[in-house]
Amino acid sequence: MTILMHATMPGVTTEQYDTLNKELQALPGDTFAGCLTHVCVATSTGIEVYDLWESKEAMEKFFTVMMPVTERLGWSAPEQEPTQYEVYNHWVAGK
Repeated sequence: MTILMHATMPGVTTEQYDTLNKELQALPGDTFAGCLTHVCVATSTGIEVYDLWESKEAMEKFFTVMMPVTERLGWSAPEQEPTQYEVYNHWVAGK
C-alpha cells in the first residue's frame, strides 16, 4: 500500500536539510529506494517534508538509515512522529 508521510520539523533550517541530503546521497546503495516523490517546504518555523512511499516497509527502511545520520549531525529528536496516510489514489499529471 502506498503511503503519504508528512513530517513537521520546527527549528530545522534549509541549510541543515541540504547537509542531511548530501550525507544521505553519499551513502552506499540506494538510500531513497521506494520513495516515489519528495517535497520539502521551508516555513517561518522550520521545514515540512512530504514523501510518497511505495510501501510502509520502504519508508521504515529509509528511517533506519536516516535517523543515525540526523543524530550524528546533532539534530534533536522530532517533537512528534510523522503523520502517515494510506493513499487511495495517485497519478502524475501529463503521464
